[in-house]
Amino acid sequence: MAVIHPPKTAVLRVLSFRTQLLLALMLVVSVITVAGLVWAERSLAAGVTRDLEQSFNAELSALRRVQDLRHAALVERCRALVRRSRIHAALEDGALDLLYPSAVDELRDLMAPAGAGSPTGLHAEFYRFLDRSGAVIPPPASVKVGELPAADSAQLALPRVPDTPQVGYLVRSGAGDTISEIITTPIVSSETGEVIAALVLGFRPLAGVAPGFLRGLWMAGGLHLIAPGPAAAISRVLATQPDAKGTRLEIEGVPHLLFFQQLNLGSLYAPAVEVSVYPLTELHARQRHLRWRVLGAGALVLFGGYGASRVLATRLSRPVEKLAVVSAENLAGRAKAEAALESTGEELQRAARFSADASHQLITPVAVMRAGLEELLTHDRLKPSERESISALIHQTYRLSSIIKDLLLLSRLDAGRLRLELAPVDLVELIASSVDDLSAFPEASDLAVETDFPATLPVSAERRYAALILQNLLENARKYNRPAGRIRLSARAVDGFVELVVANTGRPIPAAAQAHIFERFHRGAVGENVPGYGLGLNLARQLARLHGGDLRLVRSADDWTEFAVTFRSAV
Repeated sequence: MAVIHPPKTAVLRVLSFRTQLLLALMLVVSVITVAGLVWAERSLAAGVTRDLEQSFNAELSALRRVQDLRHAALVERCRALVRRSRIHAALEDGALDLLYPSAVDELRDLMAPAGAGSPTGLHAEFYRFLDRSGAVIPPPASVKVGELPAADSAQLALPRVPDTPQVGYLVRSGAGDTISEIITTPIVSSETGEVIAALVLGFRPLAGVAPGFLRGLWMAGGLHLIAPGPAAAISRVLATQPDAKGTRLEIEGVPHLLFFQQLNLGSLYAPAVEVSVYPLTELHARQRHLRWRVLGAGALVLFGGYGASRVLATRLSRPVEKLAVVSAENLAGRAKAEAALESTGEELQRAARFSADASHQLITPVAVMRAGLEELLTHDRLKPSERESISALIHQTYRLSSIIKDLLLLSRLDAGRLRLELAPVDLVELIASSVDDLSAFPEASDLAVETDFPATLPVSAERRYAALILQNLLENARKYNRPAGRIRLSARAVDGFVELVVANTGRPIPAAAQAHIFERFHRGAVGENVPGYGLGLNLARQLARLHGGDLRLVRSADDWTEFAVTFRSAV
């Protein structure tokens, strides 16, 4: 009789379950919401960062394109200037005292008027000439060539006069520590084709193109900004983080993005590295704004999820009360079912034992019957019709003995009592023996047997059961063949297994019956007029699987049927 808890106990259990369910749902909602918030915040922050970095790169690329265009224009203009005849005449004639006075008129359009210099223009701040050795040719005091202290002017000298335009940068200590861009253009003699001097022009470099965008030059271990900015703070960062290229860094508590670029590769002047610094204050402000928006949306989602969890917990816990009432009945029913199952199992075991015992007991009477019939067949007074009847009875005893043996073997398989003693067996030898046995049947005399396999194929098997598998397959190929048909046997080793394919001509197995051909006592429409009892394929398949292999129907169509059996290779 089922035990039913009192209603109060059941209600308490329901409330306990409801509380646990509610807590579990709230925990799931919390985890999912927090994970979603983290993912959303990171995704939005990554998107904002990507947009700002793309903006920075776009501004930097635009500035560099402008620099390239400006530099190309300046170089081309300098090349045109050094071809002026008056400058060439002063240099080639050795009249250096006339060099600067002659250049005043030639370079007048290049030199910016006082106070009219433009960062983005093509006007020069100063110019000087270098002699053949690369030293600076000092200008006369009366000629206006652009103010430049002597110390700064000495920095324009080169180890030798260049044969190609050179780019350098000069830190002008006498002009508020500003920077000048230097373009040195060789002057080639129109008579000898040799470089006889060089023209050095100084220009004001371009500044940043966006608010807060800082640019400077790292030269001789020091940073010099083109526009006013925290040069000392950036220098400290570069001194402590020499590999800070493309990374974020803190400058006076403000995050910045830092990039380097070599400006004058291969120049005879001292190397200069452009330092570009982009403030990320806008990025942090937008990230904070997005974070607050995400947190606000997450709070709404979380509270909404808690409310939905309460409703779901109430609805889902209602069936628990009924489950609590009928749980004892279910347990009792389960106990009865287990008892019935145990009883059924015992009945099945008894049936299996009976089948095995009956099969074993039938062997002797059938053998005695066969002996009596064979002795009766030896009498001389029997008529031909009587002899034919007795012969048919003897044949039936052989069939009955075969059925009994198969049933006995199947009962041992079902009971799990069949143990194989595996050993290396030559499958080719077994095939040859089975083919010889097949030729003993009169109806097999017109069948053509084809073989295709190597000289030896060692497999791991028990000889008598492996021979029984082959016997059943060949018997099946013989019985269901057509007159003057073919039987083909082919074997090969594949990935640690040996596969034997037994094929025969004849009516194909109907498609509806192919799924049932390995069932016991199943005989499809194709075998209605063929002697047999439907145990051969089932027995062969179970023995093949017991050997660690398998038996399967490969195909059956168009007057051709193939079965494949596999054994473990003994190599």
